[in-house]
Amino acid sequence: MPSSRQGVRRGGGGGDVRGGDGRGGRDACHTAAMENREPLKPFLLAFPGPLRDKLVEAVLSGEKVCTSGLLLEYEVEREELPPVGERSALIDSGGREVAVIELTDVQVLPLGSVGLRHAQDEGEGYTSVAQWRAGHERFWHSGEMREALGDPQFTVDDDTMIVAERFRVVERLA
Repeated sequence: MPSSRQGVRRGGGGGDVRGGDGRGGRDACHTAAMENREPLKPFLLAFPGPLRDKLVEAVLSGEKVCTSGLLLEYEVEREELPPVGERSALIDSGGREVAVIELTDVQVLPLGSVGLRHAQDEGEGYTSVAQWRAGHERFWHSGEMREALGDPQFTVDDDTMIVAERFRVVERLA
């Protein structure tokens, strides 16, 4: 789903969010495994709760290999887009680092240009772009997301720019 940055949260069931440093970090904590390496930026999917739990499980199972968020989230958080090759710590609802993910592709495109492969690779069972979009619109039009964007009337359309990220799990931590 979408990424929603809290700092920036990333897609998921329509809800991606990363935090603080623009990558979702305020609710992240370090595990013993992470203390042996340089800290990674947090990779947050949706807001903490059942949706994030579902999305994290989909990443860990290999079903979810991409996500999408609003370009506006990066602008609001004054964050640069993540580069291909960047590694981040996937964070669960408890604030635990559960995996290291590496970005393999980052694209900025209009919402109306999202294709079926991306929709299916989000790992949420979407069988059409229309289903994917409806789920993401529910998230992006939610009160939580509108509050994070600072716009209680925010809506998306075909021309809304999104950030489509493709990633792979390089290490499981939990």
